[in-house]
Amino acid sequence: MKNKYIIGVDNGSTSSKIVIFDLEGNVICEAKEDLRPMHLETLGVVEHPDDDLWDSIKAASHKAMSKFSGNKEDIIGLGLCTIRCCRVLLKGDGSLASPVMSWMDARLARPYEHKDSSVKYVTTTSGYITFRLTGEYRDTAANYEGEWPIDKDRWQWSEDQEVLKKYNIPREMLFDLQMPGEISGYVTKEAAEALGIPAGIPVVATANDKAVEALGAGLARDHSALISLGTYIGGMVNGYANVKDTVSSFSNMASIPHRYLFESYGIRRGMWTVNWIKELFGDEILLKANAVGMTPEEYLSEKAEKVPAGSEGLITILDWLAPTDKPYRKGVMLGFDGRHSREHMFRSILEAIALTMKNHIDQMCQELNIELENIIVSGGGSNSRLMMQIVADVFELPTYRNLVNGSASLGAAICVAVALGFYEDFETAISKMVKVRDYFMPIPSNVALYKRMNQELYQNITSYTDEVLKLSYPIFG
Repeated sequence: MKNKYIIGVDNGSTSSKIVIFDLEGNVICEAKEDLRPMHLETLGVVEHPDDDLWDSIKAASHKAMSKFSGNKEDIIGLGLCTIRCCRVLLKGDGSLASPVMSWMDARLARPYEHKDSSVKYVTTTSGYITFRLTGEYRDTAANYEGEWPIDKDRWQWSEDQEVLKKYNIPREMLFDLQMPGEISGYVTKEAAEALGIPAGIPVVATANDKAVEALGAGLARDHSALISLGTYIGGMVNGYANVKDTVSSFSNMASIPHRYLFESYGIRRGMWTVNWIKELFGDEILLKANAVGMTPEEYLSEKAEKVPAGSEGLITILDWLAPTDKPYRKGVMLGFDGRHSREHMFRSILEAIALTMKNHIDQMCQELNIELENIIVSGGGSNSRLMMQIVADVFELPTYRNLVNGSASLGAAICVAVALGFYEDFETAISKMVKVRDYFMPIPSNVALYKRMNQELYQNITSYTDEVLKLSYPIFG
């Protein structure tokens, strides 16, 4: 088994990652390619330029394969995970009719409008990349969230004509659906040459990126919650039914067939904000970090560990991308005085992430009558010991991270291992391929401070800041 390998593709909002695993979930080699800046010229329009998703996957794949020292013939399959909540319009030959619409694009909050006669198919990023890899018009059922005529109970297209009419996508414009862990097709000769990988290997369907990340993080047990520290930060717990009419959560199809994840409200520009503050600090931080052999994030995190819990009263509200129903909201930092430094600002953002997700996840768990016993943290932000400790303190729960923190690629590999019969089911594959790195236990003094800060201040702070921002919005937008 150690001489067989799986390619896990993680096509995200800001980069594409290719990771090659063995069948025990060990990383053999990996590479990534950053995506280009999105098109933002028109208000509400957010698009990936040209064919950037496919181009970035190609570039990352060649980088990864250049590091691969094994036998290419021992690569047995590819698992594909891509960004959710996007919309891709294709011509009859499967080529792009227009740039891919990002999940941040305002048009995705509305049903599809057929304005371009060259469009023959309407699909997701996973459907498009599956076609580029295999030539098949197939897609996972578990990547259709939002304005799609999907029956989430049956994991199939709705047969209700009123539903089809509502979303304005005829069945002939939709790809055929598959379940996670099923083979979508096989890598074509053209795709193999483009990516530098073996032709003929199976491409396995997964789910939406958050669900695949949850699978790769080992979120298959009850009483655990996953916090996914990505461009969009989400909170998830396990589920077994498509519960409807919830207020504080929604059910999301999991990367295990006919299982669900309940997902809380999240933070639309989560770790993006961490990168924003790093860039705002400029080259000085980069030079200082390089001098001590650290990344800028590691350097800032280490400095911010010396700042007391609560950032000495500096408070951040994370609305760097306003909710669609509250367009007046903006990111806010308040409470500055002479004590505060850029380390305080950095820590305050991390605390805001933890406090915001604490309140969202608590609301979800109360609604679903779930009592949590621990927290799993995944994504690049979990590399920060400070971030991990803040989460443990804010949630007052044991918090852990895994050896593979970019767990979407591992979740994709797990789907391949199950599809090809190397493990009899997803639970067995998780037990063999997901490995815990370390635990963080709550610090009682920090727990007490964060609890008071949250209950007496943070939970209600937007009721005050909203009134100011409502006055600002007509002037500045």
